[in-house]
Amino acid sequence: MDVILAGNSLYRNIYGFFAGLLPDGLSWLAFVITGLILAFLFVNALMIFVAGVVYLERRVLGRFQSRLGPNRVGPFGALQPIADLLKMVFKEDVVPAAADKLVFVAAPIVMVVPALALMAVIPYGKNTFVTNLNVGILFAIAITSVSSLGIFMAGWGSANRFAMLGAMRGVAMLVSYEVPMILSLVGVLLLGGTLSLVGVVDAQRIPFILLQPLGFLVFLIAATAEMNRAPFDIVEADSEIVAGYHTEYSGVKWGMFQLAEYGAMIVSAAVLVTVFLSGWQNPFVPQGWPQVLPSQLWFLLKLGFVLFLLIWVRATIPRLRIDQIMGFAWKILFPLALLNLVVTAVEVQLVPDPNAWQLWVLVAINLAVAVGAVVGFGAAFGRRRTNPTASVTLVSAQAEVAR
Repeated sequence: MDVILAGNSLYRNIYGFFAGLLPDGLSWLAFVITGLILAFLFVNALMIFVAGVVYLERRVLGRFQSRLGPNRVGPFGALQPIADLLKMVFKEDVVPAAADKLVFVAAPIVMVVPALALMAVIPYGKNTFVTNLNVGILFAIAITSVSSLGIFMAGWGSANRFAMLGAMRGVAMLVSYEVPMILSLVGVLLLGGTLSLVGVVDAQRIPFILLQPLGFLVFLIAATAEMNRAPFDIVEADSEIVAGYHTEYSGVKWGMFQLAEYGAMIVSAAVLVTVFLSGWQNPFVPQGWPQVLPSQLWFLLKLGFVLFLLIWVRATIPRLRIDQIMGFAWKILFPLALLNLVVTAVEVQLVPDPNAWQLWVLVAINLAVAVGAVVGFGAAFGRRRTNPTASVTLVSAQAEVAR
């Protein structure tokens, strides 16, 4: 109990309130009540935050596409997510006759669990977290891998060819992009010297996005693919496979898949803020100096920026083909992640405890490596290699079909 309360103002304040009300010998009950209250608060906070992000995304996408977006229900359409929720709750919950009912029902639950569990280890401000695991980054990597199991369960349990095809795509893509994403975090672990998310934030004398620009880029792209966000939303490509792995779902079960998708978007953005953007720290004031704004507000501002960036990418870049997605993971992201890991390992070996000016020298070196690697890989893989014989054959085949 002392380990959980140490340095955790969020838990300590609630626990102290109930411990003062209960008689001696029932401190364990205050401990249990505090845990239940925090679980209730964080689960409902995620749902409310998801509704807000859905509304924000629809409004921002509307602006990008020269339209209004939600504007009828409530002021500025702010109650549109509530209206959508009510509509979804009253929809008929259909289960296909040929479906494996146990797997079919369990799949949306398995999808939601990782987002809820990951919220427990993210530090939302100074001394503001549910628990500070000494293996927080390892826990985050392990728990997000459960999503691939939920996707496969949904496709398999639906007894639908399109759903199964979407599930197979999803598992292949998630497994492929997990490799560069994990490797991009190893550089952070080498610099921070800890697996704790709180420890990583404390270790950032300057944001790791400056020391790890290539790792940040790889993590951002791989995390976008892990979230099934555009341009990597091939798992539910409606123009090809109806809606992918959740084709047969409706009502509340379909809503749980949407909660899992947007919940993963939020917690992944929170991990990125924690690992690369110095978490709750004020980027304009050195550590130890008086802070004008609360640390929690800085965390929310950075989180909002990352979420807007993800929405911006969705509005800008079209969906890729499955072969392009898989080739990009193994031919580009994987080598870039390995390059970043090797460069970081050499720097840590040569300069194990850098001072201020050495840190900025490392920033310049890593930025040059990132720019050179991106430009080099872009030049190597950006040229479209056309085969004239194949083009003529394709044209001939199309003409034959037209006849």
